[in-house]
Amino acid sequence: MKVRDRLEVAGYRLAWSVVRMLPERAAYSTFDRVADVMARRNGKSVQRMRSNYARIRPELADAQLDALVTQGVRSYLRYWCDAFRLPRHTPESLEEGIRLTGHDEEARAIVARGEPLVLFLGHLGNWDFCGAWATFHFAPVTTVAERLKPEQVYDEFVAFRESLGMRILPLTGGPEVFPQLRDAIANGGFVPLLADRDLTSHGVEVTMCGHRMRAATGPARLSLETGAALFPLAVTYEPVPGRAAHRVVAHFGPRVTASGTGGPAEQVQDMTQQCIDSLGGVIREHTQDWHMMQRVFVDELD
Repeated sequence: MKVRDRLEVAGYRLAWSVVRMLPERAAYSTFDRVADVMARRNGKSVQRMRSNYARIRPELADAQLDALVTQGVRSYLRYWCDAFRLPRHTPESLEEGIRLTGHDEEARAIVARGEPLVLFLGHLGNWDFCGAWATFHFAPVTTVAERLKPEQVYDEFVAFRESLGMRILPLTGGPEVFPQLRDAIANGGFVPLLADRDLTSHGVEVTMCGHRMRAATGPARLSLETGAALFPLAVTYEPVPGRAAHRVVAHFGPRVTASGTGGPAEQVQDMTQQCIDSLGGVIREHTQDWHMMQRVFVDELD
């Protein structure tokens, strides 16, 4: 392993052991300060966030966009602080740290009947917190993770998420993912998938807030082929009076169903667009919680 990779792995391990031991206010204020420095340095990831935010919020003046990006970097670092502190949580504190909105009662009823459920997630808020909460209060999670480099960091994250009760399937470097997801669905599984960015080159072109982008088809394909219920889920943050930590808000959009017209490809396209339409409205309202630091819009992918 390269020296840089060793340092990165050591840094993550140190954060998991130290950050969770800090008092809440000290931990989150430290991450806020680091976020402000990152925003001022304006590295490539921050520049990409700014470009994505400018697409979603074209009405903002430069100073307003700069302030929004700073809030976005703070939200992104809040996700990491949350992640490093997740092992502190109990089932009770997980329940206190989340609020479900939208069509959650319909989704709860589906799970209560033992029926499978697929969620189309965006890179919003803290999906790991939702996964940990679901283990105790909703249904066990089966999901897919992008394989990161260095490999040992990826292994650490998989072990961490599995320690929270999730089943993690690697996107690459292992058995084909889709059949495993189908098997999970056949057993009444709960499958939330990050899908607002296509990592497979097999995605479909959709429109979000007037801009063309490519999204993953996994959630729609699973729902169409298995009959599992499909909901878009947008995860954002809200402040808690007197607390440094924020509460997670999980907003279930309307259930997505196939139109019944056209072939499977056309129906997957339509279902994916419905999911993106639901997420897009939340992203416009809570842009700072969209942690998208990669290229996603079609005219920038070439």
